[in-house]
Amino acid sequence: MAEAHQAVGFQFTVTSDGIDLHLSREVLKHIYLSGVTSWTKRAIRFKNGILTGVYPASPSSLLIVVIAIMSTIYAKIDPSLGMIDTIKRTMSVSGYMTVQTQTVLSAILFSTGLWLSLILMLRYILKALLSYHAWIFESHGKISFCTKLWLSLVKMFSGRRPLLYSFQTSLPRLPVPSVDDTITRYLESVRPLLDDEQYNQMEVVANDFKKDQAPKLQKYLILKSWWATNYVSDWWEEYIYLRGRSPIMVNSNFYSMDLLYVTPTHRQAARAGNVVHAMLQYRRKLERREHAPLRALGVVPMCSYQMERMFNTTRIPGIETDFVQHLSDRKHLVVYHKGRFFKVWLYYGGRHLWPSELETQFQRILDDTTEPQPGELKLAALTAGNRVPWARARLKYFSQGVNKASLEAIETSAFFLSLDDEVHGYDPDKLRSLDLYAKSLLHGKCYDRWFDKSFTLIAYKNGKLGVNAEHSWADAPIIGHMWEFPLCIKDGPPSKGHPANLTQLWEALESTRYVLATDCFHLGYTEEGHCKGDINKGLPPPTKLQWDIPLECQEVIEESYMVAKVIADDVDFHGCLFDEFGKGLIKKSRTSPDAFIQLALQLAQFRDKGEFCLTYEASMTRMFREGRTETVRSCTSESTAFVRAMEDKNTASAQKLDLFRKAADKHQNMYRLAMTGSGIDRHLFCLYIMSKYLSIDSPFLKQVLSEPWRLSTSQTPQQQLNMVDIKTFPRYVGAGGGFGPVADDGYGVSYIIIGENLITFHISSKFSSPETDSYRFGQNIRQAMLDICALFDQKDKNEKEM
Repeated sequence: MAEAHQAVGFQFTVTSDGIDLHLSREVLKHIYLSGVTSWTKRAIRFKNGILTGVYPASPSSLLIVVIAIMSTIYAKIDPSLGMIDTIKRTMSVSGYMTVQTQTVLSAILFSTGLWLSLILMLRYILKALLSYHAWIFESHGKISFCTKLWLSLVKMFSGRRPLLYSFQTSLPRLPVPSVDDTITRYLESVRPLLDDEQYNQMEVVANDFKKDQAPKLQKYLILKSWWATNYVSDWWEEYIYLRGRSPIMVNSNFYSMDLLYVTPTHRQAARAGNVVHAMLQYRRKLERREHAPLRALGVVPMCSYQMERMFNTTRIPGIETDFVQHLSDRKHLVVYHKGRFFKVWLYYGGRHLWPSELETQFQRILDDTTEPQPGELKLAALTAGNRVPWARARLKYFSQGVNKASLEAIETSAFFLSLDDEVHGYDPDKLRSLDLYAKSLLHGKCYDRWFDKSFTLIAYKNGKLGVNAEHSWADAPIIGHMWEFPLCIKDGPPSKGHPANLTQLWEALESTRYVLATDCFHLGYTEEGHCKGDINKGLPPPTKLQWDIPLECQEVIEESYMVAKVIADDVDFHGCLFDEFGKGLIKKSRTSPDAFIQLALQLAQFRDKGEFCLTYEASMTRMFREGRTETVRSCTSESTAFVRAMEDKNTASAQKLDLFRKAADKHQNMYRLAMTGSGIDRHLFCLYIMSKYLSIDSPFLKQVLSEPWRLSTSQTPQQQLNMVDIKTFPRYVGAGGGFGPVADDGYGVSYIIIGENLITFHISSKFSSPETDSYRFGQNIRQAMLDICALFDQKDKNEKEM
């Protein structure tokens, strides 16, 4: 064991001559190196903390201000308007402080105060600039003079080389929309889903709420927005995620896939070794806050607070509510394989294990033939079932002894790794390979992922990878950030022997390398598929976690497994690769790709069920401090008018195209409103929570919060890996990720626009619903995309004929 390995550094025996002390040089060396690494990390954190604290200024600017003030004093000019003299008079004259020393010290104090005041002023100006959002409502490709001036000012006041959290204090707060605007937009969003009588009733209920209850609730909510950093995020995390008592597997957790066509090596241990090492490099930069913040247009900063809990984080179950436990600098990983749990140390001699060393450790686990202990095989099913039985079992059976120690090893690990004994991945020659791959990532066998960890890395037997992520601590783009975020770029291109096109790809990726890109193009593999580097045979082997699980606990585990298995077996998944056209053709039609796809989904939904439904599309609000998401209600009066026209054979193509453009413009405007804090649903959600605190019964809010989202959609952000020319490197593309169905009789649809000619859809529903079929819906989406494209083809044809 690693603990025992460290313990033998000091050996002693008691003799008649006293204590005979023996020291192990090797272990003392590792202890010394570990200390050096720890203090180096603290020094870097301290330095970066100072850089972040004074941003957008720099520590060196203090020296400039001091020199400037001192120069004016010697030039007999007083820029302080008497303040330096006032400071000097407060100092007592003594033998140790001359008048000249007093003058210099007073000038330094004044300069420091002036410097700090300038920093606060710069931050206030930047926050005011970032509160301007008119730029986002301008037509694509058309930038007004006002926006150009604004962009220039933002660049000027943003400073140079920002770190991950440099902009946090300059980000504006999420504004609370007016009740009138929210009610108006809500009624507008439900109008196409209700007949005249139903709509009139809803209008009466909404207006009564606006008149009687809303003013009081709004006042308290505005008060919260002044006090809290974000008036939505803390309640959203607590009430939407942590207070939920139903299983989080499928219902909350989501997944991300590996590269679609490429598997760098088919050796399971080697692939896991490279990727784990890449993640550790990412974590090191994250803990040091060295990553650059994500910025829209390369200028407008996005909030980075969600990234803090990516590693060393676990959702801890409770009877009434769960909580998120985040620790710092965990030095081990827990690995699951065929029913056994192993603890693997990630450091050796004060450094991360190299990929080849990690491969050795993982291969030792794969070669281990021991059987699971009683109750160990399906232990992780506790995290897949209902939360209350898991919380009670944790308190009763895992609060002492070996069970407590082993559970702590899992919950305090950097993240969780599952060495899966199945083969998955996209294979065009195998029917439903993408569907089975998605289902495996989402729920697996219900006991081979630790669903409470911030994320579980899954390595399949054939070298394919994937991630299953818990949702309460962050949203999907954050995991995507890690999955493909730039790591160390100081090293050179791939070694000699790589094909020329891979070297070219490396050069294109050098400034935007991510975990998957680092795995493929930076770390690489030997010709036999192993990780590069020497094998350290002196590494202590992984530690097998020990359990003493009584029969009563084994029964609870089995009950949780049965609950989870029913949910997993009911998930109907279909992965649809749409390659007839992509972003390139859509943009040529002067339409937003997202609006195009959302209208295709509305058309597919109508053809699938013969009716429209309340549609959820997730958008981000990370332009505000601690912002998470907002809902775009994609089913509008404009979109329904377009869909009905598409289904009417008597409607001319030109008229259909006109209705399409109106619907697309409407969708884009709603998306922009959501991004800029003027959405509907988060405001109504917070008003509902406030009504519960104040014991105010609101029929309107109850009805709003109980409406089912029968079509829930989300776009996976564009991958940076795909900034490379897809025509030149068509195989290096990812497949995005997905989530389970939200409604029992509805669909969950995640999509990613890959390059210019590929869109991947991840479609989920439930087998138990006779109204849904994921494969059928996928075919409806495909046909809807082609039918909409045909409108533009017809338009071009008519223009040529003219």
